[in-house]
Amino acid sequence: MPKSTAWLAAATIALLAGVMCDSAPNETGDAVRKNDLSTMDTTSVTIKGAKFELWVARTPTERELGLMHTTADEMQPLADGTERGMLFAFDTEQVVSFWMRNTIVPLDIAFIRTDGQIVKTHTMAPLETRFYPSVLPARYAIEVGAGVLHRLGITEGDIAEISESALKPAGH
Repeated sequence: MPKSTAWLAAATIALLAGVMCDSAPNETGDAVRKNDLSTMDTTSVTIKGAKFELWVARTPTERELGLMHTTADEMQPLADGTERGMLFAFDTEQVVSFWMRNTIVPLDIAFIRTDGQIVKTHTMAPLETRFYPSVLPARYAIEVGAGVLHRLGITEGDIAEISESALKPAGH
């Protein structure tokens, strides 16, 4: 592996090890931490005419916890059919990787540049610890239920219209 690739892989693993950790014991004694979805900001996103209502993870802690321990019931579409999920907002475009540790439902992920273009998508299996990379720099990532992107015909190159509320920095 070239040095630059090895460095990037090591940095990604170190970042995610620090970012994707968890703490209240579950039935196996492991720590359980979860975002309180009821207190998180939400934003609307439209992709190819499909509407999404997404919890916004702006802070390192919110991004760290993501949809860990979120149930299928919490991910159900709204009464009008609007899909639920989470938007991860980063301060700058960067190559990022996600994993599914402590995430109990399968998810689709779309990595998105600042201009809204989707650069990479994956379908991620629950509880899996392999990394799913953006491959190219991305400013946002959207996670929704597995199969949603395929069902709606959303692919790499499509444009996500992200509302202004998602663009505000953490703590504002």
